[in-house]
Amino acid sequence: MIIAIPTEDKSLDKKVYPSFGRAPFFLLYNTDTEESQYLDNSAVLSQGGAGIRAAQVIADNRATVLITPRCGENAEKVLTGAQVLIYKAIDASIKENIDAFSNEKLTLLTDIHPGFHGNEQK
Repeated sequence: MIIAIPTEDKSLDKKVYPSFGRAPFFLLYNTDTEESQYLDNSAVLSQGGAGIRAAQVIADNRATVLITPRCGENAEKVLTGAQVLIYKAIDASIKENIDAFSNEKLTLLTDIHPGFHGNEQK
């Protein structure tokens, strides 16, 4: 299984990035091989639609799980359409979030926000 996680740095010791669509990188973690791959988020500087573009990158890379603190409704539609389950990140390192997911300690993200639609988060 491939888990996607938004991150600011290429390190498992850093916290999950707070904004899915505006994260500088995405970690793709393969639970079978325990290998990590980092992708640059090409949508990070988009004027609008960053979440949708980021969601498509996650889907295109065959992730089946996304761990994130929050997600906009348009990105959520792309992800669920690609059968990606979205889990709520805990306030801990990426490694700790992966471990929590593996131990079934994370919950599905249900609080989907309407999105910023071109507006910067505050």
